[in-house]
Amino acid sequence: MAATQETGVFTYRLDLAYEGTDFRGFARQPRVRTVQGELEKVLSVVLREDVLTTCAGRTDAGVHARRQVVSLTRSRRIDDEAAVARSLNRLLPPDVRVNRLSRAGEGWSARFSAEWRAYRYYVRTDPVSDPLGRRLVWHLGVPLDIDAMNRAAAFLVGTHDFASFCRAAEGRYSVREVREAQWRVEKAGHLIFEVLASSFCQQMVRSMVGWCAEVGRGRREASETPGVLAARSRQAAGPVAPPQGLVLWEVGYGEPEESRPGDE
Repeated sequence: MAATQETGVFTYRLDLAYEGTDFRGFARQPRVRTVQGELEKVLSVVLREDVLTTCAGRTDAGVHARRQVVSLTRSRRIDDEAAVARSLNRLLPPDVRVNRLSRAGEGWSARFSAEWRAYRYYVRTDPVSDPLGRRLVWHLGVPLDIDAMNRAAAFLVGTHDFASFCRAAEGRYSVREVREAQWRVEKAGHLIFEVLASSFCQQMVRSMVGWCAEVGRGRREASETPGVLAARSRQAAGPVAPPQGLVLWEVGYGEPEESRPGDE
């Protein structure tokens, strides 16, 4: 898509969604299919120059996004942002879509300007799985004690060292501020875990879900959660939930609304 000849440093924001099943995560990697790899390839075609992007949250293989945010800079202004977005969607594969392309302020970054990220994780407890939803939920197929799971989740709210809930946390900074974490019943047999934090370390949400599921099945006690945090050992938190139930729901560049978890 043609751009004007006005030059300088121009920053743009892309809001996009993707179904992550067939991707090896967001971040570009050689010789494997990733969201960033597909996006940058198409951006380079449409903008007729090599383009590098920065995302708000690097989702793992198999994880989805309802509202991922990406930033890019270039030396020429884009003349028609809506037209560029339409061109991107014509060329992108069907499991990625750009919802909006917009100009951002100087120095703005999808990653470093973000103040919070919100994720949702979907669990099904029905005895029979739904083949139509198998790519988007974790089907446990057993009853769960949601009250016990919420007691466990409550211990995770606040600023803690989440080394027990992060992949390969040793030697990495694993202190995070979790602002909200709760389970709710969407309808019979359908549970949603909603969590909002300043940022997350790798596999943190899936580890939290896995721990809460162990509590919900009666294998562990919610009261053990502070001890699991204090252990700073990935083994202490038990199994990690699979990726397909996890969705990067929203990224915030200001304070979240009070009604955030549960609103749409």
